Amino acid sequence: MTNPHKGRTGVERIVRATGYSIEGLATAYRGESAFRQETWLAVMLIPLSFWLGRNWVEVALLAGSVMLVLVVELLNSGIESAIDRVSYEMHDLSKRAKDLASAAVFLSLLLCAGIWLAALWQRFGAAA
Repeated sequence: MTNPHKGRTGVERIVRATGYSIEGLATAYRGESAFRQETWLAVMLIPLSFWLGRNWVEVALLAGSVMLVLVVELLNSGIESAIDRVSYEMHDLSKRAKDLASAAVFLSLLLCAGIWLAALWQRFGAAA
């Protein structure tokens, strides 16, 4: 059995995939307060990364760590939605899946904070 939605190829597939991605971002922004907060943080931090970073590697690390938080938050929201689609009742495996996804967000936030603190320390703290 094949999926009837997988038959598109070429430019049509790219256009539709882009539309689905934009729809997913909009859905996450409207429905997930954590994603909204992280989006506004990204709006501030990504431009700041171009000022704070001294070369392209530092800029990539600073901006990339912020983008990673958004990516992991989207995956977390997707996992939570899939679990909730199956059932709202409490189940050990549902809790485990949601807790693991939440832990991934937490680790991405720690990584982002660590990279930004190190860059700020190198730029401002080490000279003092």
